[in-house]
Amino acid sequence: MPAPAASSIPSEYPVEVSIVTPMHNEELCVREFHRRMSAALHGMGVSHEIILVNDGSTDKTPEIIRELSAADPNLVGVFLARNRGQCTAIYAGIQHSCGRYVVIMDGDLQHPPEEVPRLIEKIREGYDLVKGMRQKRQESLVLRRVPSLIANYLMRATSKCDIHDMGGLSCIRGEVARGLKLREGQHRLIPALVYSQGGAVCEVPTSAPPRFAGKSHYGIGRSVDVLFDIVLLWFQNSYKQRPVYLFGRISLWLFTIASFVMCWLLYGKIFYGEHMGTRPPFLGAVLLYLSSLGFMSSGLILEVLVNTYDAVSGAMPFKVREIVTSRDTDAANCGH
Repeated sequence: MPAPAASSIPSEYPVEVSIVTPMHNEELCVREFHRRMSAALHGMGVSHEIILVNDGSTDKTPEIIRELSAADPNLVGVFLARNRGQCTAIYAGIQHSCGRYVVIMDGDLQHPPEEVPRLIEKIREGYDLVKGMRQKRQESLVLRRVPSLIANYLMRATSKCDIHDMGGLSCIRGEVARGLKLREGQHRLIPALVYSQGGAVCEVPTSAPPRFAGKSHYGIGRSVDVLFDIVLLWFQNSYKQRPVYLFGRISLWLFTIASFVMCWLLYGKIFYGEHMGTRPPFLGAVLLYLSSLGFMSSGLILEVLVNTYDAVSGAMPFKVREIVTSRDTDAANCGH
């Protein structure tokens, strides 16, 4: 995709680059992440802030963030009142940022800090978002890579956004990032959301080393949530506008049970000549199909109502308990 003309942006920002990183029980990674990220940014010679969002950690992550922030005025710790999930932690970090460019990345060092300068150089060409496209991923083929390939294909087909790797390392123009209204799970859709607003997006290849330490917080259950994210993305793009997880899961279970019953009835019909139409299981399966459709429809309708309420009330999906920093108080709150 050719670079667009640079858009007009405010001439002054407190810092050039804001790094936003959610941290949940990452005591083994946080020091190394801060060391390498600081070295990469100092090497570029840019003013910066590193925003570590403590998402209700129960290990020593909060204490380490306090210690690091006392020694480094460029580090800001945003402590959420309780664990709210990766997307909400990212949203909180973005809303407390004040950089010309906002970089969103994980804290387990699977997004190498040394590759952030490449994204920043690329976005300076005039893009609204530059995405890191992970190469030679070393994660589980069945649990991570294959579901990721399928999900990314479906998201490209749904959004028409030609980004091959929607999740992970991203660099976004500051005012675009702070203008996003993210809800739970939508961190996986950020490139598509920026693109749907008319933003110019591109991607650059990045490496994908294994996690530095600790255990992954992802499980196979996330793939189900991604499926509903894709359904919502299609719905939003079609109708131009989230309880959908609950109703969607119920709908999926009802649909699956009804399908098993129908397969059993078909088996009896084909091999034993049993009549289907008047049997109670057939009527029950039809009722389950209709219930499944009703639950999914209810979830989508409630999504529209919740989005409307959020837009009118301006409510935030998180509560910040504390801001930890050793820099000037006004500067620490510049993005809030």
